[in-house]
Amino acid sequence: MPAPRLAGLATLAALAAACSGTPLIPSLEIVQIQAARPTLTAFASERELAHFFEAAAAAVRERMRQLAKAGSPPTSAADNAAAPPPSAGSAAAPSDGESITNTQHAGVDEGGIVKVHGDHLVILRRGRLFTVKIGDDALTPLAHADAFGPGIDPNDAWYDEMLISGDTAIVIGYSYQRGGTEIGLFDLGAGGAIAHRATYHLSSGDYYSSRNYTSRIVDGKLVFYTPSYLNLRGGDPMAALPAVRRWRGATTEQGFQRILRPTDVYRPLTGFPAEALHTVTVCDLAARDMACKATGVLGPAGRTFYVSGGSVYVWATSWIATHGKSMVMRLPLDGAAPSAVTAKGAPVDQFSFLERDGHLNVLLRGESSGDAMWSPEATAGDVALMRVPLALFTPAGADVPAASYAPLPKPGGFTMQNRFVGDHVLYGAGNGWGHAQPGAAPQVYVYPYAGGAATTVKLAHPVDRIEALGRDAIVVGGDGKDLHFSTVSLGTKVALGGRYVRNGASQGELRSHGFFYKPEAGADDAGVLGLPVRSAQDPGGAHLVEGSASIAFLRNRGGDLSPLGELAAGRDVGLADGCRASCVDWYGNARPIFVRGRVVALMGYELVEGTIGGDRIGERRRVSFAPMPAAVTSRR
Repeated sequence: MPAPRLAGLATLAALAAACSGTPLIPSLEIVQIQAARPTLTAFASERELAHFFEAAAAAVRERMRQLAKAGSPPTSAADNAAAPPPSAGSAAAPSDGESITNTQHAGVDEGGIVKVHGDHLVILRRGRLFTVKIGDDALTPLAHADAFGPGIDPNDAWYDEMLISGDTAIVIGYSYQRGGTEIGLFDLGAGGAIAHRATYHLSSGDYYSSRNYTSRIVDGKLVFYTPSYLNLRGGDPMAALPAVRRWRGATTEQGFQRILRPTDVYRPLTGFPAEALHTVTVCDLAARDMACKATGVLGPAGRTFYVSGGSVYVWATSWIATHGKSMVMRLPLDGAAPSAVTAKGAPVDQFSFLERDGHLNVLLRGESSGDAMWSPEATAGDVALMRVPLALFTPAGADVPAASYAPLPKPGGFTMQNRFVGDHVLYGAGNGWGHAQPGAAPQVYVYPYAGGAATTVKLAHPVDRIEALGRDAIVVGGDGKDLHFSTVSLGTKVALGGRYVRNGASQGELRSHGFFYKPEAGADDAGVLGLPVRSAQDPGGAHLVEGSASIAFLRNRGGDLSPLGELAAGRDVGLADGCRASCVDWYGNARPIFVRGRVVALMGYELVEGTIGGDRIGERRRVSFAPMPAAVTSRR
């Protein structure tokens, strides 16, 4: 298994110790930078970009000499981990009007492990694609295929996310062996057939995040973000410019064509290092041959990105001192030139953002280094809500004024969760990927982001998940013995609503897609929710190697919760599937699915359908879509 992701898991506990430096926003004061600064401009030619890299490399060498004299090791991204890899709140509605993915924005679908295509579910599981018929009241496995193209060696590759556009399944993966992002296109037949069409290889750094998803579908176009970390200590930074080739069975560098011209690369604002190239790629999927355009901005390496209906925002924080400032980029999806502001602090994850009503709202912490790997699990420091008009974003990169920050209470605990729901942002601290522990004075904070006072809502449990529940919110957390569900009313008065305790349980999934809430037709305060659960003794990260015990379903009536029961998992067949790729479930393996009036629990290779009658859910049928023995190959 590739070391980069697994090593990250082994060192997760060390992240807490790393968050003990000077806060980026110790008092949320704005440090003004020099008044004169060049605008965020594109390079005029390849020669100009090459000269910029030469000057940046010279600065790094000088820094290395100074550090060597002082006897200190290098600490910046450019000095250390900047080398590229070895290489040759509401559900979005797809075309059929129904979504089964718990996405952040309506109209912005996110890469996941299960989608709907016509009369079929399409499932991405351990390096394979599967189709299961759900039309005509069926639940019938039909076909499966490798999630990578013929002739591709899947060793050291992870196939993480899938999207559906028309009759095309798009699989996003990352290969450590080939050093880049892979985009696989598969034709989906009306009868459930799966046929590989093409695979494209994009040179990039690893996009993986413990919380975020790299791919989106917006207005029928594939949108994804990739970072490329610059090697200024002796490598060729020009090699970081993303290039694409169509896979034709070769493992050489031949066939790559730059997708990012030097004139589409923008220099960083003065005062910020060029540690990484942040690239947003937009691909038109209407044609059989994928056509893509890209825009890149040089800047600090620590990154959190957020996709609204019209733009991608990248919040870049340097791994070296920049006087507590971050460079915040806005890259429009229509191809317009990027713009920026400079700000204090950094967001926890993509759920720290909300673009609405001509403003960008971002919940910030004093110490946060972006959403790569498990960085969001170890944030610290002061908390503030930044609210700025979109008009503040310009090529000049103005400073966000001090009046745009609203200081907020700082939560205790280690792992922070946050979510915008309706007109409020909610946040609190919980257990994260480790074993559940009782929280000290657990509480969730609720703030009306357009202005007002924060409300502290006391809870009986830590905050491990925050989700929208129609017009209100739900907070989920484990105390080491039981799993707690608490609703929070966000009406005229913010208040704790109903509570439910699932004894002897913990969350079975930490990914945002593991939760789903289905409102009742015509009601904004009633519906049914589903969430995978497992034993209370299991750590949060158990879903990486284990299946969920069951999916619990609760009914919401005006904030009051009542249990409907569970759909339980059967025998784990995962070890007999001949897995060749993606054999760790980084994006989870269990989902509650509400589709066409039916309720289905996805757990590993099982689909269990339930029927809700009155106040109980009962099992109707179950089916395994695991590869048949004849199709199973020997484990590598």
